Amino acid sequence: MSIVVQTVSICEHPPSGELETWAEAARTSLANSNHREIVLRLVDEAEMTKLNAEFRSKPGPTNVLSFLAELPDAMTKNNGLENNIEQELNLPLGDIVICAPIVALEAKAQNKRLPAHWCHMVTHGVLHLYGFDHVKKTDAMTMEALETKILAKLGFPDPYLAIKP
Repeated sequence: MSIVVQTVSICEHPPSGELETWAEAARTSLANSNHREIVLRLVDEAEMTKLNAEFRSKPGPTNVLSFLAELPDAMTKNNGLENNIEQELNLPLGDIVICAPIVALEAKAQNKRLPAHWCHMVTHGVLHLYGFDHVKKTDAMTMEALETKILAKLGFPDPYLAIKP
């Protein structure tokens, strides 16, 4: 399986099958995606606070963090074979860490359905693993448009309509 869900929080979250479906939908919406393994790790506020401090130097928990796998060059070479899917399946792409309590709080505060917000966080994390970012305004607009398109295909509303002024 190329999407792995690790539940390390006793907080409420969608079933693993839904999380996997959303991650795969985000991945397959990208022209240059690959089939490398993605781990979705669902955590509590304490673990997310530690990760946010260590990797972003920011206090407190956040909703989602993405960590691209760092692989030695020798592991990513396909020995001259084009599109070696079997080899890609054995390599990790990265981890997406989602803080279940923060997602629930945000959904309530933004008056969103909880599954819709979860889908958005999964999609957002997957796009980060594939190189999308939102530091620059133009990059943010590109990423937001893609997120909106993916969520619409999955039957969810534009995640930015409810939170834009």
